[in-house]
Amino acid sequence: MAAPLMPLQRFCKLASLHLCVRRRLWSSSGATPPSLYKRLLLALTQRFYDVEILLNWRTQLKSKALHKKNAYYHFTQEHYGDNIASAYFVLNMQGAFRYAGQSEWFRSDSSGTFSWDFVNQKDSVLEEVDLSHTVINQIGLGNLVGNPLHTLLLRGCHEVDDWALARLHVFQDTLEELDISCCPHITIGGLAALRNLKGLRRLNVSSLPRLCSPGLVIILLEEMLPLCQVTATGYDLSLTQLGGNVDEEDHGEVKLSLGQG
Repeated sequence: MAAPLMPLQRFCKLASLHLCVRRRLWSSSGATPPSLYKRLLLALTQRFYDVEILLNWRTQLKSKALHKKNAYYHFTQEHYGDNIASAYFVLNMQGAFRYAGQSEWFRSDSSGTFSWDFVNQKDSVLEEVDLSHTVINQIGLGNLVGNPLHTLLLRGCHEVDDWALARLHVFQDTLEELDISCCPHITIGGLAALRNLKGLRRLNVSSLPRLCSPGLVIILLEEMLPLCQVTATGYDLSLTQLGGNVDEEDHGEVKLSLGQG
């Protein structure tokens, strides 16, 4: 028995059948058929609800996959401890980490395969974690709690937002380096939560597309974290907006957003 058609395959087959029938009707009547573009629009219009169901189905699958990826590793934590659970989570995310006191990095390859040698180091804690370009979100960060992280790299993480930055306060006693560059959902509100990270020494906030008045924000970040070196590239860092100077009201709004003054 043939396997059932997936929604997209079924839609394409129905659309193709519909166009064939229309083409025959136009040929028999002698009328000039509409263009391919108009015929495609007609088919899509008549199958609107099928397309809507297909898109909703795709969104639901994506949401479930994201939740599964970031779910708390309770079983691993219960049987192997916090450190192994954190290490397993990072590798499943296709990230990388380094244990404290060691130079070797454990990482997944492009297919998600990794060495299980990390299981033999139950008493070691994670010191550096690189989850750049993964789907980690605020829930997934809970899998790292309990490790005295010194470095956390979240470059290009599309699910990292202001809520995720608010969770980083659990690392305020140890975190020294944070890279949140190229994260499209971070705003000035999320950056305000970094004021709790008093031990931070290096912060990369480059290329945050939702950052307003970046030049002013960088100055205020340096005031908020005076011991931290802030890296910010990919911006026009001048204190001008629309060809004019930033007025005191704009300065006050940004300052208030960052919790300053």
